[in-house]
Amino acid sequence: MSNHTPVPPQSAGAALRQFFRKPKGLLIVVFVALLGLAAVLGDRSMMGPGLFAAMLAAAVVDAPILRWRDGHWSFPDGALLTGMIVGMIISPIEPWHVSAVTAVIGVVSKYLLRTRTANIFNPAALALIVSYHVFGSAQNWWGAMPEVTPWALVALIVGGVFITDRVNKMPLLLAFLGGYFLLFTISSWIGDPAHYVEVYRQPDLHAALYFGFFMVTDPPTSPPRAKEQLIFGAITAVVCYAFFQLIGLVYFLSAGLMIANAWEAWRRVRAHSERERLKVHDTRHPHPV
Repeated sequence: MSNHTPVPPQSAGAALRQFFRKPKGLLIVVFVALLGLAAVLGDRSMMGPGLFAAMLAAAVVDAPILRWRDGHWSFPDGALLTGMIVGMIISPIEPWHVSAVTAVIGVVSKYLLRTRTANIFNPAALALIVSYHVFGSAQNWWGAMPEVTPWALVALIVGGVFITDRVNKMPLLLAFLGGYFLLFTISSWIGDPAHYVEVYRQPDLHAALYFGFFMVTDPPTSPPRAKEQLIFGAITAVVCYAFFQLIGLVYFLSAGLMIANAWEAWRRVRAHSERERLKVHDTRHPHPV
């Protein structure tokens, strides 16, 4: 006879409260708040088919994959967030299917491009790059509300700082934003300031903040410890700056994050190999008692 007391099933309300205490649940709340603000103060037509198509397509594709992988149905919160980010970045003038396919690309990339422990690239950033080359899709980062009231920028910063703090990525965020704006400031001193003034104005300012708050700090694809976070943030800032200066790509922010993601994946693999090597060494050469 078992001595274990059966655990009563969790109520739907308790499960919902627990979900919204987690980083993904909190980020969904922040995004919904930003979208609500954009709908009230901005152009509601932006929140059109593209956003909802991206969210729906991402969730529909990811749900059965999670069912097959885990053996039970679960809410595809990660896919929903990928769809929301894609939908909030791609221009609303694009056909709805562009956002939907882009979101699906991001979801699928999590399973195809990964190390032993996590996906390599930020799904939304990778998908946006692929979408640009496949569809020539425009990006206006409307979800960062660059064309809404200046108070929207305050809401973006408050929500972004809140999420960054909850996922313990503040050193990463400061390293990225500090390095990013420092490089452009130095360039404006050395060269023609008119060439760089757009970085400090909408929509580029809003895009950089949104990117830093919600994409650079993505927990699965960024390092957990402060030291590595500083390196990761600096790499992202330098590469974003280099792409902007040398190539001027529309997706220069996402391109910078891809390089930093690759570095982090290499670091994780190297750290895992080192741990395995030490385990083998300790097994073959046990310490004397």
